[in-house]
Amino acid sequence: MAERTFTEEEIRELVDRYGSMIFRIAYCILCNKDDAEDAVQDTFMKYMTKAPEFTDEEHRKAWLIRVSANISKNMFKLRIRRSTLSLEEVKSAGISESDFETFEIISALPAKYKPVMTLHYAEGYKCSEIAEILGISEDAVKKRLQKGRALLKNEIERTE
Repeated sequence: MAERTFTEEEIRELVDRYGSMIFRIAYCILCNKDDAEDAVQDTFMKYMTKAPEFTDEEHRKAWLIRVSANISKNMFKLRIRRSTLSLEEVKSAGISESDFETFEIISALPAKYKPVMTLHYAEGYKCSEIAEILGISEDAVKKRLQKGRALLKNEIERTE
């Protein structure tokens, strides 16, 4: 299989369309702006070198989300982390005010729940779609959503 070449315009369109979403997913997992930016860059590099033929735009988007989540989880596991960024500084990193509240709540969760919660609440995916994207069962997605919501509820009750 020959490596596909991309025009500058194709790459720019891809980054414009999916860059912010990939950054949010990576940041939710890594809690570090620099590492999240590295994960975004690695995701697009992998796209340019390893992407399969896509059946449609949703297939492309799902592939990018899965690759981004996997790269971010691997970076997190390897503890390639610098000092973390405060959530207030995240506002200057390209997350809209409406997404920020959801992002702020999800970022407090353990790493296991962040991708599922982000894809469901911030990106609007259904459980079956999240399962396919992350390569886990739909039951695992539902359980992580349930546990994530319980953790959030406990945190809210604790702070009140």
